[in-house]
Amino acid sequence: MESELKEMLASLDRTGYCQWMKSEGVPIIDGFSVEDVRELKLGPWRRMGGNGAFVHLYGMEGQTGMYVAEIPPGGALNPERHLYEEMICILSGHGATEIWQDGGEKRHFEWGPFSLFAPPLNSWHRLVNGSREPVRLMAVTTAPIAMDFYRNADFIFNCPFIFSDRFRNEENYFATSQNFYAVGMQSIWETNFVPDVKEVKVKDGLYVKGTEVGMVQFESSKNALIGHVADWPTGIYHKAHYHGAGAVIVILKSEGYTLLWPKEAGTQPYATGRGDEVVELRWREGSVLSPPSGWFHQHFNIGSEAARQLALRFGSRLHPIGLHQAAKKKTDGVYISVKNGGTMIDYEDEDAEIRRRFEANLKRVGTPLRMAP
Repeated sequence: MESELKEMLASLDRTGYCQWMKSEGVPIIDGFSVEDVRELKLGPWRRMGGNGAFVHLYGMEGQTGMYVAEIPPGGALNPERHLYEEMICILSGHGATEIWQDGGEKRHFEWGPFSLFAPPLNSWHRLVNGSREPVRLMAVTTAPIAMDFYRNADFIFNCPFIFSDRFRNEENYFATSQNFYAVGMQSIWETNFVPDVKEVKVKDGLYVKGTEVGMVQFESSKNALIGHVADWPTGIYHKAHYHGAGAVIVILKSEGYTLLWPKEAGTQPYATGRGDEVVELRWREGSVLSPPSGWFHQHFNIGSEAARQLALRFGSRLHPIGLHQAAKKKTDGVYISVKNGGTMIDYEDEDAEIRRRFEANLKRVGTPLRMAP
């Protein structure tokens, strides 16, 4: 199956986005996952004014892009604006971001490790390293869509239009909000800044993704591109589900593995003789993965602490887009059993080999099972 994914990735080579990535002159990393994004080898990035690399995983499929950048001690990235959405997560270091629009006053906010924020669409922004150590950050963007449609980087980076419906230079735009609520089966937090996504408390009692799996979705900067964090105790795993392309998952805590398989292999791939199509990805803090569209995937925590993952993806409840909605089959489809027209496999319907392997992995590392038979 990976050969087919490699062919798909190769077919994207002539797209506007892939051609632009190559022109930027920094490393491009592909595959199912990255073992630790904090250790990724970077190269000089002239346009950005620091070091960087692109991450181009199978599951992104031309819908989202990702890059990693490093700011030297006391340095700053070059100012930029662009006609694509972006969510930035600081991986290490401390500093500040300047945000402004042509003719407007600059706004500043400070950040540290695992701060999460989204510069408003086409607003000028500049990231400054305020420490004596390098700052490393990662960002997920909608640049592939913009580059493929316009095929003109000068237009994308130098368009003067001001999206005043998204940002009016408000002084407290990046103050941490306390606007929590639920929509359907999803807990929502409207905020343009999360100070520490690794430690923020998840306010969710819905547990729609499995036993004690808490989850909250961030709606930021009026974007279609959003994020969510999910955490769950050790000795527990998620229910399997599938969705469309473009979701990028960052592991923030613990260690474990993810199983992925194409939905064509069914809900019980081992039992039906298609276990060879199941891919296992081991992860730890700093790992990044992106499930291909239409592939079931399931996350297993075998570490000594509660696991936490950050997913950056389409899926805004306030600003939905068709390509994401259609892939879910229905509203909240990823939380609804395949038996009821959704895209999730309930525990009682999953392949028995999945639980057997999980229990064997727990026994190997000495972690107790915390799930009902």
